[in-house]
Amino acid sequence: MMKSSRRELLRQLGFGAAGAVLAAGCGQRSNQAVASAIPAADTSPEAIAGKPNVVFVLVDDLGWADVGCYGNRFNETPNIDRLASQGMRFTDAYAACPVCSPTRASIVSGQYPARLGITDFITGHWRPFEKLTVPINRTQYLPLKIVTFAEALKGAGYATAAFGKWHLGGRPHFPDKQGFDTMFVSGGGHFGPRTTPNVGLKKDDYLAEAITDHGEKFIRANKDRPFCLYLMHYAVHIPLQARKELIAKYQNKPKPPAGVNNPVYAAMVEHVDRSVGRIMKTLDALKLADRTVVVFFSDNGGLRRHYQNIGPIVTTNAPLRDEKGTLYEGGIREPLIVRWPGHVKPASTCSEPVTSVDFHPTLLEIAGADRPADQACDGVSLVPLLRQTGRPKREAIFWHYPHYHHSAPAGAVRQGDWKLIEFYEDGKLELYNLADDIGEKTDLAAAQPKRAAALRARLHAWRKSVNAAMPVKNPKHDPARAAQWGRHPSRSRQPRR
Repeated sequence: MMKSSRRELLRQLGFGAAGAVLAAGCGQRSNQAVASAIPAADTSPEAIAGKPNVVFVLVDDLGWADVGCYGNRFNETPNIDRLASQGMRFTDAYAACPVCSPTRASIVSGQYPARLGITDFITGHWRPFEKLTVPINRTQYLPLKIVTFAEALKGAGYATAAFGKWHLGGRPHFPDKQGFDTMFVSGGGHFGPRTTPNVGLKKDDYLAEAITDHGEKFIRANKDRPFCLYLMHYAVHIPLQARKELIAKYQNKPKPPAGVNNPVYAAMVEHVDRSVGRIMKTLDALKLADRTVVVFFSDNGGLRRHYQNIGPIVTTNAPLRDEKGTLYEGGIREPLIVRWPGHVKPASTCSEPVTSVDFHPTLLEIAGADRPADQACDGVSLVPLLRQTGRPKREAIFWHYPHYHHSAPAGAVRQGDWKLIEFYEDGKLELYNLADDIGEKTDLAAAQPKRAAALRARLHAWRKSVNAAMPVKNPKHDPARAAQWGRHPSRSRQPRR
């Protein structure tokens, strides 16, 4: 579609100049397609006044066991713990993928990474001589045709902002092309990283603090209208970097006898916790807390060590098995906390399995925004769980990670307490009862072949339904060089983030 036609459509929906900025790059869709994708909502002052604000805090590589309210006894997270005491803590929440970009895509789209065709981080890992040649992401960006939760909420009268790590494509696919009025996207590193647009970070500026600064400014500027703030932290991702005084605090702190107690990593976790505390304090000061939904989540499991086994061991996901880049629980089970005053019972706990594709329909229902027509949604709204009025109507949750990382290419399905993992190199199956074996220590596939076969059939049917790309045998397989990492075929073609 023409840029001007989309701009005019957004103007008719009441977005004005900010909407016109957004319209400048939102994809090749006709007027009719966009109108059906983002239904016109009631944006009268009366309708908008009752809508709750949304603050979504996404952390990078934070493990399920890294915060106090999930059992950590070294890292200090008083603000996150307080958020849990005021809201609902989910024990069985999952990222849709064990690495960042696919999960981030699932959050904003409501679709499984396999359906989107983004199954590895952008651009991806590459082992030229392994047994399998893994698929390349269908696109190395989130397609502009996807109606994100920000676009849907914007259509319902919300001001929208995103600050931090986007990781869903280069400049033509940044948040301002996907429904966010205000944004900056950060590059790598935690001290003084480059940003787009340039927000003038100095070499001693810490990214988590800068993200929070802009978040607070956005809240204050939009305190009199509904807003959606997406804080996309780069912490606690490597490189290990934190302020010296915080590192010293944990270097001098007595360490528990068990677990991994890395002082720099603990300081990074506290940087995130302080960010959460500042946002909560701002909401309190502006008397917005009672009508603001706060979501706290991580994009994949904790990383014990760099994927090339470089550097110190950073954390442990125990009692969960393994780490980021695997389909064991340590790679995909995440801390999830939702505070929604008047709707979520304080200090409540939910053990229902949920996943990151559920955020899109959940936020739309909370905001009273219409779901985009003609766009598949793999998630279910969590509102009944939050209000404790019902459970999601689905039979299983799925994963597809056909790439080499900290494990071999694999897929997985969880149905009830049962989880099956299928490894693509040889078809090996592993079956676990998570209710009895959260650490996935006892493989029951041989003991329960019928159950394993049924779950495998369900997994295969799902992969077919979402057109999942599969790895194939590698004609260049060389066992002596299989573990070597190579340059991804798509990397040289990618614009800088």
